Amino acid sequence: MTAVMIDLQGTEITSEERELLAHPAVGGVIYFTRNFADIDQLHELVRQTRAAARNPLILAVDHEGGRVQRFRQGFSPVPAMGRIVEQADDFAHAQHMAQELGWLMASEILTMDIDISFAPVLDVNGISEVIGDRSFASRAEQVTLLARGFIKGMHQAGMKATGKHFPGHGSVQADSHIAMPVDERSWEEILQTDLPPFIELANCLDAIMPAHVIYPAVDDQPAGFSERWLQHILRAQLGFKGVIFSDDLAMAAASAAGSMPERAVAALSAGCDMVLACNDRAGATAVLETLEPRFTEAEKRANKCYEQLAKCAGLGWQTLQNHPRWHQAQRLLERF
Repeated sequence: MTAVMIDLQGTEITSEERELLAHPAVGGVIYFTRNFADIDQLHELVRQTRAAARNPLILAVDHEGGRVQRFRQGFSPVPAMGRIVEQADDFAHAQHMAQELGWLMASEILTMDIDISFAPVLDVNGISEVIGDRSFASRAEQVTLLARGFIKGMHQAGMKATGKHFPGHGSVQADSHIAMPVDERSWEEILQTDLPPFIELANCLDAIMPAHVIYPAVDDQPAGFSERWLQHILRAQLGFKGVIFSDDLAMAAASAAGSMPERAVAALSAGCDMVLACNDRAGATAVLETLEPRFTEAEKRANKCYEQLAKCAGLGWQTLQNHPRWHQAQRLLERF
């Protein structure tokens, strides 16, 4: 088995959460908007989170830009990735803008002592409303080129990149947060339309998050619970060697795999390295209880994920805001 990423309820750590953070299977924490009041408070929450943990933690946030940016006040308003091409002078300029936005986003998150933002989105913008302008473009080749720039910027800041949602959530309309999306297309169509960004970027991504979507032409299980998708295609065919995160096990689409503990076991058995048990405290506790007999292995895998994804030393907040590249990025934001 492996490690679990949990969430927190508010802007301070509760006594119950201190106990959870000391559990041997907990290897990460993901922050949401409810955990943020201001920069000083977030700094202190992160400090308390790390201090309470038994394992070295991967601290994460969804800070893609646009409507998916968890921290607002004091942080730069990163635009949705789908707006980059609209505002660029040409495509070469769009690639440059993507790189600078990747650097800006990552640099600001790293000043908080948070390791990763789950980005970039590699979905091809099709009919999915939950993806929409979170995607860079509606053509795979543009997604690949812009995402490559964004990843380069993240890496220059010292942050590891997580591509999502493998093998592609953009061509199915249902929202996996509240429904069970089923993508009825053939393997050949998925391969030609949605998989190219993951294929082309597999060697520069540090982590990947699979979609809670069923692709019946390939497997009857959602991708995040499918050994065929994760082991045979992602690992063996694409040669991906990084960390595989599950998407949140509390999402409606994950219910296809059973109860929260059953979902965790299914995701881990399929090939995920770390599972996200968020927005359902009772479910997260049940997952940890299920993993209890496997403490030693869980700690090993938590440490492995930390070694692969832990941030490089970031700049301090004041130092960052005096950095010439940060000021250049602020001028770039004026286009949006």
